[in-house]
Amino acid sequence: MSVDRSITVGADRGRTPRPAAEPTLNAGADFLHLDVGQAPPGGRATWLTDRLRRAIADGVIPIGSRLPASRTLAADLGVSRGVVVEAYQRLMEDGHVAGRGRAGTRVVASALTATNAVAEPAEPPEDASPARVVDPAALFRAAPGTDVFDTVRTIPAHIDLTPGVPDLAAFPRADWLRAEKVVLGRLVAADLGYGDPCGTPALRRAVAGWLARNRGITVDPAEVIVTTGVSQALGLLAQALRDDGVTTVGVEDPGSLGVRQHLDNWRLTTVPIPVDTAGVRVDELTASGVPAVMLTPAHQFPTGAVLDGERRRQLAGWTRAGGLVIEDDYDAEHRYDRPPVPALRATLPERVCYAGSVSKLLAPALRIGWLLVPRRYRDAVVAAKRNADLGNAVLPQLVLAELITSGAFERQLRLLRRRHVRRRDAMTAALARHLPEATVHGAAAGLHLTVTLDSGVVDTELAAAALARGVKVQPLSWHCLRPYRPGLVLGYAANTASAIDAGIATVAAVQHGG
Repeated sequence: MSVDRSITVGADRGRTPRPAAEPTLNAGADFLHLDVGQAPPGGRATWLTDRLRRAIADGVIPIGSRLPASRTLAADLGVSRGVVVEAYQRLMEDGHVAGRGRAGTRVVASALTATNAVAEPAEPPEDASPARVVDPAALFRAAPGTDVFDTVRTIPAHIDLTPGVPDLAAFPRADWLRAEKVVLGRLVAADLGYGDPCGTPALRRAVAGWLARNRGITVDPAEVIVTTGVSQALGLLAQALRDDGVTTVGVEDPGSLGVRQHLDNWRLTTVPIPVDTAGVRVDELTASGVPAVMLTPAHQFPTGAVLDGERRRQLAGWTRAGGLVIEDDYDAEHRYDRPPVPALRATLPERVCYAGSVSKLLAPALRIGWLLVPRRYRDAVVAAKRNADLGNAVLPQLVLAELITSGAFERQLRLLRRRHVRRRDAMTAALARHLPEATVHGAAAGLHLTVTLDSGVVDTELAAAALARGVKVQPLSWHCLRPYRPGLVLGYAANTASAIDAGIATVAAVQHGG
């Protein structure tokens, strides 16, 4: 009888392979045919990291496989254990492997090879639509249209420093597969029918628990409305608000261009409210006369400001006078150098509509978020959700619920925080080295940094020139309605330290005329 050895690398002759459900890589002199003599002097850890990363990318080491114990591999290679530990640590920081205690170090995500990491996109199939050719100068010279983010996303670039992009390579594939098996193993036929438009009870319970533990929000699971991300949450709210006679909403300035466009698309007039280092200016909010305001109080986009205690008290007074807050809890869990701040919804449940999602914690492709609304808007929002899609897909909801309740979701957050700190530090170091004249904002949390530059800089021209050299950045002026200092919004979560340094060096070369 033949034996399937496709998941066993370098197996010793005569040894019985482990079952396919538990793939294991057997250490030995033949493991990946590694020859430490090929490593450059003083660069053994880098060499080993590169060889492992290539093997993961090529599928030689499949997802779910266990790497050799560091002591074993070090002994086989004739190197110090520290070399192997360093290589494994770098792969963990990149999101390709994860430590599982006694279960060892396992591959959890595929990797880009050094070759294709900076290569041009592959040729499209013959029956594909022609690629859209975009002139970077023309793109940034014009006012950003509603499709600007879609357009930028399709433009090839060697290094993408777009803000709001999580590390997609770090998606916990092994944990997700395990959760899927658990869910499918206990499903009954009735679970595969149409579900509650508000979401599955399992996910609503899991989200309520997550919000209580991490955001200080006490909420009955029945109040949780599952959405396809924050964007749908805003659309549902917009319909309910218009039905209630609310047609004008204040927005932070600077503030998210995408959010502003989305509200405009739902025929809500947006009014800019200034933001400073303490968050939204509540005095300006009061003076504007708007009945509702859209805020990112835990980590303001794009400045990174946190709404401080005094402003929170002022905002509470504004809501008692009839104002309504729409709270986008953007990047709230991604904090590094400051204590957590509770969500506004935790203290003002009947004056705050609260929206969150897993897009920055797991992946935007899941299209899963949640919405909490005051009682007076609940029926209207539920009706809008039902009319929109009859509810999110059930199976992904159940898998996410299992991921949250099993503790894998929180483990993923801890892993991301460690990696993001290192990448944040790499970007701040690169800015200090290559662009020392820039002022850095928002380093204590989030997935991006904002830098402001000298007043003579035209940030759209800088972004266009950087894109022409293969580096994507966003001009700060895109996110401003009123005159503001020029600058850039730079994402770091999805890039390695070397890519971050190279990207900032390119931006600096453009800025300095190099």
